[in-house]
Amino acid sequence: MRHGLRVLPEGRLSYGMQLPVTSLSTLYAEPWEVEGGPADLRETARAADRLGFAYLATCDHVAIPARLAAAMGTTWYDPVATLAHLAAVTERTLLLSHVAVAALRHPLALAKQYATVDRLADGRLVLGVGAGHVREEFEALGVDFRRRGAILDETVDALKAALGPGEFPEFHGGRFAFRGLGQAPRPARTPRPPFWVGGSSPAALRRAALRGDGWLSQGDRRAELPGRIAELRRLREEAGRGGPFAVGVISEALYVGDPGWETGARTLTGRAETIAESLRAYRVMGADQIQVRFRCRGLSELLDQMEAFATGVAPLLDD
Repeated sequence: MRHGLRVLPEGRLSYGMQLPVTSLSTLYAEPWEVEGGPADLRETARAADRLGFAYLATCDHVAIPARLAAAMGTTWYDPVATLAHLAAVTERTLLLSHVAVAALRHPLALAKQYATVDRLADGRLVLGVGAGHVREEFEALGVDFRRRGAILDETVDALKAALGPGEFPEFHGGRFAFRGLGQAPRPARTPRPPFWVGGSSPAALRRAALRGDGWLSQGDRRAELPGRIAELRRLREEAGRGGPFAVGVISEALYVGDPGWETGARTLTGRAETIAESLRAYRVMGADQIQVRFRCRGLSELLDQMEAFATGVAPLLDD
């Protein structure tokens, strides 16, 4: 792996971000992103790499049904292609799928794709996975929506085998079985890329605790997080699972400074010290990293906000 790979430092609060442009859900996308494109992604990625962001993330949907298109949009960049593209313009920041709907694909196909991304990125892949929620997507791809949780569990187990050491992985469990089939390139990260599991249902928390190397909140409010994190710890302790385990949460939308325009009631604004004091509460809850999102009216303002956060807020997160 390339020297200087960015990792989540133990006991400190790291920060990462979802990429703009790659998904146009009305829940979070800014109006300017509709006209955005690859050049904006590359510039954002270069800035994040330079400014110390722990990771860059992108979502996953194959196709959006008409009944959900008004809210979710139909623009969802493919995470494998997007992360592979950005591997070429970054050197240190981790590249995260947040989250890949892994049950939609065969684990050997997924292993081939994500092993290639990890190799191209010199070991910087973090494979975030989740169960998915769009019924029509599963039906179109011939996957049983009602069994998506169980299928995801089987897929994660198979992926761990397929992405682990050895050119000829072996696995037999559930509906997946393979042996005697060589796959290369192998991941650069050893013994394999880490798995972070997204979701806040009881099943998702159990999956994260028992099968994951980390947990990704899917937008829980602050008041809900201490209970979720306590449950993760309880499940891991009962199962005898030790070792590093990343806990990731999504913060409120941010604007460092005085925006001078209406950013919405749920946006945290103000001086760097004010924002840092608020975000430190996530560390007290037990989070290792926060995913931040900046209100902005264009790429230039996004880059300015990223710099203001990295130089003004981030140094205060561990005070």
